[in-house]
Amino acid sequence: MEPFGYIAAADEKMAIDEAPRGTFIAGGTNMVDYMRLGVIKPTTLIDVSRLPLTNIEAAGDGVKIGALVRNSDLAYHPLIQQKYPVLAEALLSGASPQIRNMATTGGNILQRTRCPYFRDMHYAQCNKRQPGSGCAAIGGFNRSHAVLGGSPACIATNPSDMNVAMAALDATVHVHGPSGERDIAFVDFHTLPGDHPEVETVLQPGELITYVTLPAVTGKQHYLKVRDRASFAFALASAAVVLDVQGGTIHGARVALGGVGTKPWRAKEAEAALVGQAPSPAVFAKAADAALAGAKGQPTNAFKIELAKRTLVRALTEVSK
Repeated sequence: MEPFGYIAAADEKMAIDEAPRGTFIAGGTNMVDYMRLGVIKPTTLIDVSRLPLTNIEAAGDGVKIGALVRNSDLAYHPLIQQKYPVLAEALLSGASPQIRNMATTGGNILQRTRCPYFRDMHYAQCNKRQPGSGCAAIGGFNRSHAVLGGSPACIATNPSDMNVAMAALDATVHVHGPSGERDIAFVDFHTLPGDHPEVETVLQPGELITYVTLPAVTGKQHYLKVRDRASFAFALASAAVVLDVQGGTIHGARVALGGVGTKPWRAKEAEAALVGQAPSPAVFAKAADAALAGAKGQPTNAFKIELAKRTLVRALTEVSK
């Protein structure tokens, strides 16, 4: 790890004013990891962990979550467990208790990819780390990589479990920056790699995530994660689903996929295939086919397409009971 400066921000204004000099840090579970690997080399860290952004509170029929709420606190909060169990399940399926006790909501939203070629400085080809250098994952070992949203420049997967649930719940990210405050729909927050995989979000320079809001949700919820081992493993495929069944007909559906997309993947095509139908294995299979219709597999990750379909069908079956 290379030397860096340190600034403890006393308030939001100070953090934003100091932003041109460095990089925000809170829990640091992702950033410090990559600093140790030499993947990122901030000249100055701006510590925002002392800002008063740690509340979880009702906001109308929904909830407001401070950007510095720890993952463990969020997962076990009564409001979340009662109203948004899919989010609690997603959070508790990620990392380890020790990391969840440190990781923050805002930091998790900004979690960087776990692509081994991005993490390993011995590989020069990584457009996300070094724009224009190429993508070693394409044509390389890409078992963990994305089958949705990739481009010739990058197929790195967004690794966050929390982000998948947030996408399904229609979360809104609230940010504060040099130009003031603004709200960003969660589904629009992360960007597809295209020709510029180094650009991962729509955040402008100096903008700080301050809180997240979730609207009211109707229906049964579930998060299902398929991985190589039962703990401390990233998803090969996951699904966050909300299904509102009334009188034997699906009146509302929300579907998001993880482990298979270059961003948290909201599957609107699957939702359209579900609404108005009676829950059944055939309907769920049709929705899964719609969700993965645009998938493109690589030599060692094409299995994810069928795995994601089966994961989604299983999650939908669970909430239809």
